[in-house]
Amino acid sequence: MAEQFILEFAKLIAEKPEEVSVERKDIDEGFSEITLRADKCDTGKLIGKDGKMISSLKSIISGCKAKEGRAYRVTIKANDES
Repeated sequence: MAEQFILEFAKLIAEKPEEVSVERKDIDEGFSEITLRADKCDTGKLIGKDGKMISSLKSIISGCKAKEGRAYRVTIKANDES
């Protein structure tokens, strides 16, 4: 649920929505890492000025913790990064 929301949100903001992808990696029973990959020109938009966009996104995703009982870490990477 959280990764689908992040994917749809990022596609709305990105200049190249076809380049956006999301990967979820379960670390343990109650914790997952969500990696958002986008074109290099879109990573700045997704992070936002002073990190406000990503902070807002993380706040919204923290609401999923209450519903799913799972904590998330959200990271943004450019498609050319490893």
